[in-house]
Amino acid sequence: MSLFLPIFLGLIFILIYGAVFIVKQQTAAIIETFGRYSSVKQSGLQVKIPFVQRISGRLSLKIQQLDVIIETKTLDNVFVKLKVSVQFKVIKEKVSDAFYKLDYPHDQITSYVFDVVRAEVPKMKLDDVFVKKDDVAIAVKTELNDAMVEYGYDIIKTLVTDIDPDAQVKAAMNRINAADREKTAAQYEGDAARILIVEKAKAEAESKRLQGQGIADQRREIARGLEESVEVLNKVGINSQEASALIVVTQHYDTLQSIGQETNSNLILLPNSPQAGSQMLNDMVASFTASNQIGEAMKNNKKKLDK
Repeated sequence: MSLFLPIFLGLIFILIYGAVFIVKQQTAAIIETFGRYSSVKQSGLQVKIPFVQRISGRLSLKIQQLDVIIETKTLDNVFVKLKVSVQFKVIKEKVSDAFYKLDYPHDQITSYVFDVVRAEVPKMKLDDVFVKKDDVAIAVKTELNDAMVEYGYDIIKTLVTDIDPDAQVKAAMNRINAADREKTAAQYEGDAARILIVEKAKAEAESKRLQGQGIADQRREIARGLEESVEVLNKVGINSQEASALIVVTQHYDTLQSIGQETNSNLILLPNSPQAGSQMLNDMVASFTASNQIGEAMKNNKKKLDK
C-alpha cells in the first residue's frame, strides 16, 4: 500500500501536467486530436486531453512588420530601390487558416509586394515616385488584403519608407537643385542691385533738386538784401551807382577777410586795392549793358520776322 500511493500520485501529476497548459496574452494555441485539427485555445489557463490531444503550434496575434526591399526601374529608365514596410496580423477568427494554409507567410507577402511594386513604379517617372509613394503603398495594401485574407492574415498598413535611386542619379539631382538655387539667388541679387541703383539715382535726383532749390533761394535772398541795401543808401543821399560800388567793395573785403580767417584754405590771389572794387563794378555794368543791348536786338529781330 505504501508503494502504490507514490505511483498513484505520480500518475495524477503526469495527467495534470499533460492536461493543463497556459497560453500567453495575444497568442493562440492550435490543438490537434490524434493529429487532426481540433480547436484553437486563446490566452489563459487551458485544458486538453493528455495523450490524445497535443499542442500543434502557437501563433502570435500581435501586429508584425515585414520590411521588403525591391529594386525596379522607373518610366524614365532610372533604377531605384524601394523599402516597403508591411504591417500585418493573424485574424483571430482564422487562426487555423493562418497556421495550416501557409508554411512561410513572410515569403508569400514578399512575393505580392514585389509583384505590385514592379507593376506600379515602371508607370511613373522618378520624381513622381517620390511624390506618389502613397499611391504605391495603397496599391500594395489593396493587393495584399485581397490575397492574404484568404489565408487568415489582415494587412494593417503598408508604407514606402525609403526610395533610393542610383548614386549617380542622386548626384545629378543634387547638381540640378544646386544650379536651380544658384539661378534663383542670382536673380534675387540682380533685383537687389537694380533696386539699389534706382533708389540711389532717386536720392541723387532729389539731392540735386534740393540743392538747386537752395541755391535759388540763396540768390533770391542775396538779391533782396542788395535791393534793401541800395534803398537804405539812397535814403542817405547816395545814388544807385555809388551804392552799388560801395556794396561791391564791401563784399570784396568781406571775402578777403573770410579767406584770411580760414587756416586750411589754399592760396588764392585776389586784387585787394580800392580801385579793384571800382573796376569790378564797371565791368559788371558794362556786362549788364551789353546783355541788355543784345536782348533788345533779339526782340527787334523777332518783331521784324513776325511781320
